[in-house]
Amino acid sequence: MRNIRAAAAVTLAISIAAGVTGCGGGSTSGGSNDSPKTLTYWASNQGPSIEADKKILAPELKKFEEQTGIKVKLEVVPWADLLNRILAATTSGQGPDVLNIGNTWSASLQATGALLPWSKENFDAIGGRDRFVDSAVASAGAEGQDPAAVPLYSLAYALYYNKKSFAEAGIEKPPATWDELVADGKKLSKDGKWGLGAEGANLSNNIHQTFVLGQQHGADFFDADGKPTFTSDGAVAAVKQYIDFMAKDKIIAPGNAEYAQNQSLTDFAKGKTAMVLWQAAASTFASQGMKPEDWGAAPVPVASGTPGEGKNVNSMVAGINMAVFKNTKNIDGAKKFVKFMTSDAEQKLLNKTYGSIPPVKTAQADEAFSAPDLAVLRDTLAKSAAPLPQVPNESQFETAVGTAVKELWADAAAGRPVTTESVKARLEKAQQTMQQ
Repeated sequence: MRNIRAAAAVTLAISIAAGVTGCGGGSTSGGSNDSPKTLTYWASNQGPSIEADKKILAPELKKFEEQTGIKVKLEVVPWADLLNRILAATTSGQGPDVLNIGNTWSASLQATGALLPWSKENFDAIGGRDRFVDSAVASAGAEGQDPAAVPLYSLAYALYYNKKSFAEAGIEKPPATWDELVADGKKLSKDGKWGLGAEGANLSNNIHQTFVLGQQHGADFFDADGKPTFTSDGAVAAVKQYIDFMAKDKIIAPGNAEYAQNQSLTDFAKGKTAMVLWQAAASTFASQGMKPEDWGAAPVPVASGTPGEGKNVNSMVAGINMAVFKNTKNIDGAKKFVKFMTSDAEQKLLNKTYGSIPPVKTAQADEAFSAPDLAVLRDTLAKSAAPLPQVPNESQFETAVGTAVKELWADAAAGRPVTTESVKARLEKAQQTMQQ
């Protein structure tokens, strides 16, 4: 997924972008707004590989070209590069016409002024705002402002488990509490195999997991005024609990501290790890030879064993949004493309392919999304997921705290002590970075 630059660089990029978004951007040779010929589209890497995404998207883009006469120039951008690429585009004013963004970036990118606001008029051009699930639209920008993007794929976290590994260890059902997960993980961690996988060098994944654990410890990481509270008791306890899966409980392999490119999913598919916390992993498992009956999906554990609101939150509201650079020369064509990608037919096809949930209500009701693993994601989104803070400096939050957690993983992998004091010190440093 994403390996983001230092927080100071993100701050600089956003501050510069606010002053340069009047520059030209989008297609430079793609016709005019009255007669668009081409669009450039940066798609995020949703599938098991860049090439897989190209194969999935190519026939759909061909359909759009046949319907409208507009050719879409596709680039699938790895998560490790996507935010940096977007920030560079906002500072230069030379971005694509249409792009995918992680929904957690919505408020940060909205603050640059580089993205087209989705006013009532713009939503009406793609069929209306009420076509979309409310929680998905709420994660597309700051409260009280027109959204900066349109929901494309909705996601939540689930606990994926290897049925064969569980059977061999005599474990009859997936864990519902963290105590059960640790106990099961210890049974599974033997003979070169491990109970749980993680992506320790993946800043965004670090944030997603520690944010959810923070909710369970009563911490939000920001106060009501949007000021960081990274060193609160709940935040410190959440981060320590996560790192302790490796440092104390010994159910995560030390090598996972360096994972940032879905290696934990590969380990899972090969039977090297028995559990992984992930969003919509079905297509990746299939690409690596796993059959649907080889694995199961369950809600992410909570201390009480019953997911819900407050301290029983077990996922962040995850998803991919579709945005338009507002200074594109092909704004009408861009909106036509967004309308196509969020049509019922495309929503059903693409979300089914990627194992995600459509944010379009009518598409979400399709039987294709009632499969057991997708039902877990759908129910989690509806009942026990919370959005990450919709604050302008959210991308800094991902960088600063995500990096602190990455450094703590490195400590754990090297056998250095991970204590409450060391966790607090890392988070204090992250908070100071945010306040500079």
